Amino acid sequence: MLNRMELIRIFSVAAQSTTFRDAATRLGTSPQTVTRAIKELERTLGELLFHRSTRQVHVTAFGANFALQARETLERVDQLFIAHSTQEAKGIVGITAPHAIGKLYLIKFLKPLMRENPGLSIDLSLDDQLTDAVANKIDIGIRVGAVRDRRYIARTVANVDLKIVAAPSLLDTVQRPGNIEDLKRLPLSMLIDRNNGRPWPWVLAEGQAFLPASPAFTCDDPETEREIVLAGLAFGQMPGYLAEPYLSEGRLVEVMQHDAPPPSELIMYRPQSGPVAPRVRLVYDRLVNCFSDPQVFAQSKR
Repeated sequence: MLNRMELIRIFSVAAQSTTFRDAATRLGTSPQTVTRAIKELERTLGELLFHRSTRQVHVTAFGANFALQARETLERVDQLFIAHSTQEAKGIVGITAPHAIGKLYLIKFLKPLMRENPGLSIDLSLDDQLTDAVANKIDIGIRVGAVRDRRYIARTVANVDLKIVAAPSLLDTVQRPGNIEDLKRLPLSMLIDRNNGRPWPWVLAEGQAFLPASPAFTCDDPETEREIVLAGLAFGQMPGYLAEPYLSEGRLVEVMQHDAPPPSELIMYRPQSGPVAPRVRLVYDRLVNCFSDPQVFAQSKR
């Protein structure tokens, strides 16, 4: 029979999975073990934790609340071990992140951690694509968008909005766009994927997407693109973390809010095989806390 802590750990993973088989894969066990653990936990609690169908499981309202408490409990347990092993936070921690997030946020988050732990070494790789953490010996990965590879434990730490913005000086000289056709007639910037040389499409609500036919500015660096937009030379679509500080100052104005696509997820991921070294757990937990705080993440400025 599984002890209660093991039951909670299995349930916590199952609550974040679409099926018990998926949870079993992430846990490195069998679907039968997951099913038995959930049934035992439901008997112990006297409450149904999941609505089950032949293809999927959906957590109940009680289960969702219990999952939140379970994660908090597991994190407190993990913190007990971290508290007694921080003196071992020495060695290299490999991190990968998108260029803009790495330059604008990650360095700021890591600097105090490195000062507190002089034995800690950070090996940072900036890449806008999902890096194969296993093959490249990366301990922690950060990316915008889903991470579906079952070799990784992935956690959503924030939501990222895409915003269409322009400088007030540009809006003084052109008609404010009300729809996608208006937008196409205006000077637009276009960002190039530096990994394959292809342009990133502009994405709007209801699955609409388009590539500017004759962009006023093209480059492969989001921060450089933002400078052109700030100068009033083009409209741009950029993630909220790049635009927010300038929107609050009035140096940028958001347009076509009604056509904004659903927010994407900012994901932190790490390989799930093997034990997590204290140095990795220390960095991972600090970054989760920093990126989860909207006051720190969304309003940060270089």
